[in-house]
Amino acid sequence: MKSALVTLMAAAALTTPAFAQDAHGAHAAAADQAQSAGHGHHHADFESGRFHVRVDGPEHPVGDVILIPGLSSSPEVFDALTEQLKGHYRVHRIHIQGFAGAPAEDNATGPVSAPVAEELARYIAEQGLGQPAVIGHSMGGTIGMMLAARHPDVVGKLMVVDMVPFMGAMFGGPGATAESVAPMADQIYAGMSQGPEEAYRAQSAAAVTGMIATESARAGPLEDAANSDRQASASAFRELIVTDLRPELAKITAPTTVLYVKFNDPRMTPEITDGIYRASFATLPSATLKRIDDSAHFIMLDQPAIFAAEVNAFLE
Repeated sequence: MKSALVTLMAAAALTTPAFAQDAHGAHAAAADQAQSAGHGHHHADFESGRFHVRVDGPEHPVGDVILIPGLSSSPEVFDALTEQLKGHYRVHRIHIQGFAGAPAEDNATGPVSAPVAEELARYIAEQGLGQPAVIGHSMGGTIGMMLAARHPDVVGKLMVVDMVPFMGAMFGGPGATAESVAPMADQIYAGMSQGPEEAYRAQSAAAVTGMIATESARAGPLEDAANSDRQASASAFRELIVTDLRPELAKITAPTTVLYVKFNDPRMTPEITDGIYRASFATLPSATLKRIDDSAHFIMLDQPAIFAAEVNAFLE
């Protein structure tokens, strides 16, 4: 069981999708204007070395939705969902620095999720968003949980997509603690950040392939994975392994929905997966847990219609 979970989470850690753009400097500004003209979005007026934000939607939305992609991932994984939401909602897609072609900036070393969560709280306050709905995939789910637990007054609703509050348990077993898995986290970080480049890229490509069941949906994520900053990804993954949010879940006051998929191993039955998620979120008993079948890690790519329906129900 442990090995299956490690395989899944290590794959989730090594890569995901992308889109690239330096939000700072004259060249970036020109590129932003050109791309915005073609895609209908603009970048939020918000200065941060942690992330920049694509914004789509009407001038007078019914509400705000923040979408946070996963490790080494791009806002483009939410393209289909954004198209469905932006007619009524103002959609804020986060692009974390260092991932998917964005310069690493403040995420070049050290933790990523925790400081991004703090900057998101500042973003919400400075943009006057009130209590937006927050949807986070994978590492984005970790950031969403951090934000909702540490700033409960700023999140209206929270959706976590295929992420547990303590990924370290996947490496150290049920009795694992952040301290006990730290040596393994250090070892994984060293391998990701210092190993041969060719081997790292090959493993990243294999990981993306395993996380997306729909072959036709893999091309973008595969290309984008190669554009993520290796050091930023390694640092962010190490942080995920040693971060245990279970004691903080009780501080979350926002209605919370957790979507997840069966672990990618024939020995891991749906029932075993259900049990792991129930135990993982036991300190947030009000959370709604729902397994999505016939999907790999990227639910929004493998089951876009089901994912959109779940999001619409969540936003109602």
